[in-house]
Amino acid sequence: MQPNLLSFAYMLTNDRDDAYDLLQDTTLKALDNEQRYADNTNFKGWIFTIMRNIFINKYRRMVRNATIVDRSDDLYRINSVDAATALPTPEDSFAEQEITKAIASFSDDYRIPFSMHVAGYRYAEIAKYMHLPLGTVKSRIYYARQYLQIKLKDYDNR
Repeated sequence: MQPNLLSFAYMLTNDRDDAYDLLQDTTLKALDNEQRYADNTNFKGWIFTIMRNIFINKYRRMVRNATIVDRSDDLYRINSVDAATALPTPEDSFAEQEITKAIASFSDDYRIPFSMHVAGYRYAEIAKYMHLPLGTVKSRIYYARQYLQIKLKDYDNR
């Protein structure tokens, strides 16, 4: 079964290391959810579906993280230089330090779920990791965002 999964993973990723990572993620997800597998169903179809969904979710997360949103009135950042390849300015470095400092000032109850969310984890994954109800995780992330917006309001018009 693993050679078939590895071939499918390689077909999806076109990279040997990424294919092995996808195979490992799929195996872990299947083992974590073995109670959801219904007897007398197509196991091969079930496991390939898990792999495909993991690949799609990682792809969407990658696209979302690479998306550039320019909220300036004249779209200066997008029109000036390719924003994805632009070198950081001292101002950007300072802003990054301020953001990191503001996030570090959160209590663990807010910093951990917020940081995990920014890293791309889903609400349900964060809730499971922190042993909290889903609504509590969403609420903490919402309030962390609100606090961050207040704390960094000087950077709003960049």
